[in-house]
Amino acid sequence: MSLFGSGKIKYMDAKELQPIKQRYGIVGNSEGLNHALDIALQVAKTDLSVLITGESGVGKEVIPRLIHDNSQRRMRKYFAINCGSIPEGTIDSELFGHEKGAFTGAIGEHEGYFGAANGGTLFLDEVGELPLSTQARLLRVLETGEYIRVGSSEVRKTDVRIVAATNVNIQHAIRDGKFREDLFFRLSTIPIKMPPLRERGADIILLFTKFAMEIAAKYQMPERISLTPEAAEVMKRYKWPGNIRQLKNVTEQMSILMRDSRIVTPEILSEYEIWPTIEEQGGLVRVGAASSDSHSYQSEREMLFQMINALHREVNELKQKIASGAAVSTVPRESHVPVSPVTPVSPAVTVVPATSPSVLSVVSPDQNRHSQPDATPYAEEYVEESLSIEDQEKRLIIKALEKNRGRRKKAADELHISERTLYRKIKEYGLEEI
Repeated sequence: MSLFGSGKIKYMDAKELQPIKQRYGIVGNSEGLNHALDIALQVAKTDLSVLITGESGVGKEVIPRLIHDNSQRRMRKYFAINCGSIPEGTIDSELFGHEKGAFTGAIGEHEGYFGAANGGTLFLDEVGELPLSTQARLLRVLETGEYIRVGSSEVRKTDVRIVAATNVNIQHAIRDGKFREDLFFRLSTIPIKMPPLRERGADIILLFTKFAMEIAAKYQMPERISLTPEAAEVMKRYKWPGNIRQLKNVTEQMSILMRDSRIVTPEILSEYEIWPTIEEQGGLVRVGAASSDSHSYQSEREMLFQMINALHREVNELKQKIASGAAVSTVPRESHVPVSPVTPVSPAVTVVPATSPSVLSVVSPDQNRHSQPDATPYAEEYVEESLSIEDQEKRLIIKALEKNRGRRKKAADELHISERTLYRKIKEYGLEEI
């Protein structure tokens, strides 16, 4: 609690926060988590706007519920809206309501969330995905409490407490002209940052144990899975780009698929692509754990990391085939293997430029490099596809859509991006027919 008279702030300790954690199913005792919960409890007694920031999957959604339940508005309505899942053409109508006949399909009046939540709390998740025109409307509500329905000229009043959340780097979005700076200042009267899972240390093991117990009870398993000390260290050192959501998913997979043994070792974790550090896997830099200056949008960093991991595995497979003496045949167009034309692939075989910039040849070191490709049985050619980020991104989106039979919400969840971002990418790459 704050000691404003002394000019110092005393934060609640772990024991004081424990009842709150039990009530909302929050697991962990890291400093960053406790600090976020403490700020939420302090600001709950006010009507100040709150902006919750943090990567996708860190559990931001528990904070607005905690704020509402501990506020003077707790007996009024609470609405949670995912701004990224509402199409741009209808989001103004969903938030502010519309009049009958305001647009095609508007067969009656619609109150909108700001009207329905009057006196209560409105949680705007993924607020960074709002269109600029909607941001202007939201700013007016925050400043004056007034809004206008779509298709109307009548000014309406509402008394709504706004709690917003985003995994977007708002400062970069402002710089890129995608988010209004004045709206940011209005929303972030009280900022709360939820720490990523990789910064929570021993909380990772506590969460794993919780998920393992829940899945064992749900499916009536005789024994839950558990970690060896070595596997626990791997879990704590791994970067967890998908945060708590990824940890829960991996725990569920292992709980269901492990039959012979219920003890998780580092070898088993590697089968689920959980490695101690990405540097130990070929020296790649983990994009998902990069600094905030690397990109504006965390979800796109996660997609990029998935692409790099896929490329890295394919390169390793190619190296193994070449080292074992297997002939390098024409590479399928969808493989996107990033082979450098000047880097030795193995002691036995070297990749060198062929007659065309888009064609590479694999030549034995004992073979004359200037001989024609058809003069030796050791040389074959393949076409190297474009390795641009856009091509890899498009490829991942197509695979996700095909795997989920065109169900875009599930595809977006699998790619760790919002539905709005997926819709934008589908339109950008002309994938509407999938």
